[in-house]
Amino acid sequence: MPSDVHGLAVVDKPAGWTSHDVVARSRGVLGTKKVGHSGTLDPDATGVLLLGVGAGTRLLRFLSPLPKAYTCEIVFGVETSTLDASGDITATHEMTVTPGGVRAAAAALTGELLQVPPMVSAVQVGGRRLHELAREGIEIERAPRPVTVHAFDVEATDEALVYRARVECSSGTYVRSLALDLGRALGGGAHLRNLRRTAIGPFDEARARPIEEPELLPLRAAVDHLPRLDVPRERVAVGGVVGAAAAEGDGPWAVLEGDDVLAIYERSRDRIKPAVVLMHGRS
Repeated sequence: MPSDVHGLAVVDKPAGWTSHDVVARSRGVLGTKKVGHSGTLDPDATGVLLLGVGAGTRLLRFLSPLPKAYTCEIVFGVETSTLDASGDITATHEMTVTPGGVRAAAAALTGELLQVPPMVSAVQVGGRRLHELAREGIEIERAPRPVTVHAFDVEATDEALVYRARVECSSGTYVRSLALDLGRALGGGAHLRNLRRTAIGPFDEARARPIEEPELLPLRAAVDHLPRLDVPRERVAVGGVVGAAAAEGDGPWAVLEGDDVLAIYERSRDRIKPAVVLMHGRS
């Protein structure tokens, strides 16, 4: 592929790869150094990862807030240092759970919640990522953050203390923390295994391609979820602003000409101004 490619790629991250590994490999496959991702996925996890390519890297922050969907298995009775199967066992519990009890506890963990981010997350506190501190054996207090769990469906497996789960949630929700909270709600503890991200907004696993065979979608695919704003090309080209009453809601808004993404506008006090100007998809 030529080095000036631009667009969005939906790839299926294999287990054992970090999100940065995927980006590094994709740079070689796509023939450009300008590749980034819209949000990390744990090394042990698999599934949907969105890559911005060329000018698409400038649109990634508008994809990060999209809701996510996951499947996983929750193992009751055992807690680990990472809240998943990759960590060391930190506690064990004698537990007996029933499908009805697990479903009721999961239902109580849906809706708007306050969730404490795990120490193994990429959240920054005081300029340091929590997972960096965790590797140094440091644990600090973390403020709970508001998240929304839209769906938390569970079903029994052949293993008495293992349940399959499907989670639909807001961006920033930690499914591993949800698993632990579910275990504690049932009088013990739990950890996560076999986590797979099945969707990011409208981009589901059916659209995901292997890293070695990416399909480059047009830049418009990265902004189709945004409302539109009508601004003439000539005004966009000079960074022209528009009045606050030009659009409803909080934005951001995509400015298009046909299938060409011209810019992304955002609200700023008493006006709406360009946050990203592409013009023909070029940065």
